[in-house]
Amino acid sequence: MSLDDAAEELASDLGADRAEVREKLETLQSYSVPLEEAKGSIRREFGDAGGGGAATPSETEIAQIDTETGNVTVTARVLTVGKRSIRYDGDEQVIYEGELADETGAIPYTAWTDFSLSPGDTITAGNAGVREWEGDPELNLSESTTVTVQEETLEVPHEVGGERDLIDLQPGDRGRTVEVCVVEVERKTIDGRDGETEIKSGVLGDETARLPFTDWDPHDAIAADASVRLEDVHVREFRGVPSVNVTEFSTVEPIADVEVSESATRMSVREAVDAGGVFDVELVGNVLEVRDGSGLIQRCPECGRVVQNDQCRTHGDVDPEDDLRVKAILDDGTDTVTAILDREATEAVYGGTLAEALDQARDAMDRDVVAESIAADVVGGEYRVRGALSVDEYGANLDCEAFEAAADDPEARAREFLAEVEP
Repeated sequence: MSLDDAAEELASDLGADRAEVREKLETLQSYSVPLEEAKGSIRREFGDAGGGGAATPSETEIAQIDTETGNVTVTARVLTVGKRSIRYDGDEQVIYEGELADETGAIPYTAWTDFSLSPGDTITAGNAGVREWEGDPELNLSESTTVTVQEETLEVPHEVGGERDLIDLQPGDRGRTVEVCVVEVERKTIDGRDGETEIKSGVLGDETARLPFTDWDPHDAIAADASVRLEDVHVREFRGVPSVNVTEFSTVEPIADVEVSESATRMSVREAVDAGGVFDVELVGNVLEVRDGSGLIQRCPECGRVVQNDQCRTHGDVDPEDDLRVKAILDDGTDTVTAILDREATEAVYGGTLAEALDQARDAMDRDVVAESIAADVVGGEYRVRGALSVDEYGANLDCEAFEAAADDPEARAREFLAEVEP
């Protein structure tokens, strides 16, 4: 049945305005509410409890829910509750989101109305929709969902509450609370959904890790070197790593100093690649090759992209600016990664400035001579690198903030590696 036919039938049965009924149906369907369930919800709203409303689904365990599951009824413990604003059809929509769990598993949820949920509540959610979100099932609690708080607490094998260390955060987390130190912060203006928007961004740290953050509603307490408790933040993926997002609904409170680890997370290349991205990681390996696109390069003065033959993919014909870069293939025996050095790090490896590199290229009448000089110095050497690793369809890349010759004892590292891989 089409939406227009359903609206016509409902309006006739209820003696209501057809346009109003159609608008309500369209709104519910936009929240992934099945048509029959939406019709039942509107009948109840108009005081008609009978006549075509779908029966309440039988109760389902969370482990049984997948992306093909229809509406369900679940009894579960509320693990986390978050609140944020999204843009839907041009309008601001406040949603409530978090995670539910029962004895069999956990599942994220989005509530399109305020059910006054609190972490620790045991609830029965009837007629909850199921939708696919980034490949996994998610519960949709809409206007047609009934939520009842149960008196008896459901025991679940999951942590109730959103408090986490930075190392434990994952993209998709909602309603999280972290206690962190603001390692880096800058205020900037971006082209947001409502035009120019002022935000804060930078790096947060604790004893376990460092992660990037964005504060979409700049809070005064988020300042350089300040330690703060951030309640109700959500986590997105940014360049392959988790990124903490602070909103107007987040609570930001100053706290006693939080210690920040000075060392990065030490991993093998394979571990870092399998993680899908790590913001602050340390790898040790041998440089196998200096890739094309290293040494002297030219960038677009507008967007900073590397250009070829004075042509930028975005801005066309440009007057490029000279720069230095190294793209080195690092191998530790478990996997490979491309370590990317910016101008400052490249100058350190090259042993000269950009101006000196340009002079060398001019004397040799060959810009490739700079990359060849760098390759002669680093290929075959063992290096300790630190930075942000991201993984995409083109492979793994590490944006280096440190690139230095390794001082490790190779024999000791070999024994450590063998101990990890031997059964």
